Amino acid sequence: MTIYYVNSTTGSDGNNGTNQTSAFATLSKVESLKLKPGDSVLLAKGSVFNEQFDIKYSGTESAPIKIGSYGTGSTPVIHSNGDGIHSLYASNIVIENLKISNIGGAGIYGGSVTNWTVRNVDIAKTGMSESAGAVTFRSSTNVTVESSKISDVKGDGFWIEKVAGVKLLNNTVTSANGSTADAVQMNDSSNILIKGNHLDQTDASSPKGVIALVRPTNAVVEDNVLTGGGFGISAQAGKTVAIRDNDISGFHGYSWSFAVGLGDQGNARDYDISGNHIHDGAWGVAVSGPIGASYTRTNIKVHDNTFDDLSQAALKVDRPASGSFYNNTIESGTTATSISPSITDAHTFTVSGNHTVANVETTLASADTKVAAATTTTEVAADAAVVAVHDNLKIFTDNGEAHRGNLLENDTSDNDTLVLRRFGDESVGKHGLTLTGDYGVIHVDREGNYAYTLDETKLPSHDGHVSESFSYGVDDGNSHHSDGDTLTVYIHMDGLVS
Repeated sequence: MTIYYVNSTTGSDGNNGTNQTSAFATLSKVESLKLKPGDSVLLAKGSVFNEQFDIKYSGTESAPIKIGSYGTGSTPVIHSNGDGIHSLYASNIVIENLKISNIGGAGIYGGSVTNWTVRNVDIAKTGMSESAGAVTFRSSTNVTVESSKISDVKGDGFWIEKVAGVKLLNNTVTSANGSTADAVQMNDSSNILIKGNHLDQTDASSPKGVIALVRPTNAVVEDNVLTGGGFGISAQAGKTVAIRDNDISGFHGYSWSFAVGLGDQGNARDYDISGNHIHDGAWGVAVSGPIGASYTRTNIKVHDNTFDDLSQAALKVDRPASGSFYNNTIESGTTATSISPSITDAHTFTVSGNHTVANVETTLASADTKVAAATTTTEVAADAAVVAVHDNLKIFTDNGEAHRGNLLENDTSDNDTLVLRRFGDESVGKHGLTLTGDYGVIHVDREGNYAYTLDETKLPSHDGHVSESFSYGVDDGNSHHSDGDTLTVYIHMDGLVS
């Protein structure tokens, strides 16, 4: 098990590469080696490599080959006219703590690979030809991408095709651009977990959406924040799909825009859609399909979701389907269902136990309080922890005064102490912090109080709505436990602009 060091500034390909003072200079030198299981290739922080890195050899499950970084300073960067990191047939690979940017193809490309983990990798400005996803895996097995960031890329954020065993965990994708781009495009894959990600297509030039699952089998999409795009989750044909506990908003632009859609491109069977907060868009859950197609849609359960601020209905069923819509919460002013009369008469899609509330935010806050109280009662012996929950500010009218709220009201800490430490990319000092956003100015303090003042001169000159998001971080007062989430500001411009 050998560690090879690569330093683009002080290294030389005439060195042996086995310690920091005799580092290689190029990635091509590493490619000339026959890497063995357990070997590591570490790139010096501050280094810039203008070349594609090909991984040709495999590790083992107990001794993977690792690609990472060492030293102090800025994260090492890979630039390339081709892919950033490229591999065919290699197995048991770990890639971590790198930056890949200004790439002609994919940031990371793996074809027919097995047991890959990508973590804490920053990928930006890839796919100049729009022909590749920032992270692309094809015909592979057991791929995990976690705690990584993808931003301002042409093409999809993730392109996953024919992969058995996919985990996308706690990643951020912002602005996957292009005429056919989604934040996540996943085709003909199985055993899928998409969890804890923040996927934001609000400012993307793509007319498409956030997550496109094409013919998935055994998929779970949970605890994600999905914003913007023409749709939230399109899982049009698949089997055994669970979509739960996500915050889905800002999906609009088309008469058909939906938070969750299925049944349009093939048979859909055994879907469980539950616990989601679906808001600020057009349709909620759309069970639909092309006229004349003989697709089947069976055992579709839509329950325990919250719907508000939708221009269309919470549920649309306009093609033959079997399932149920029950125990959902719908804010007054949002239409509950739009179901074709023939389906209603056939009694194949039942509606029961749903309830209407005047204010969803109040209901959600009450539910969070009950959950926190129950957790405290049943888990007294658990370690102290901090849990941050996504926040929303909705602006329907404006008189020039600040719109106020508190980021910490729906967050929890086992020691009952919460402090706002970070907002955006900056620390929150004792006098608070003021940031200028896309459409206004926001001030926050350590207690979580915020005041957002809208700047109407920055709004587009049309009706509709826009949004912007601010990330934030909290801890328990002594920094032993921390968490983070996002405040999203929704601005309904009807009546605000002339």
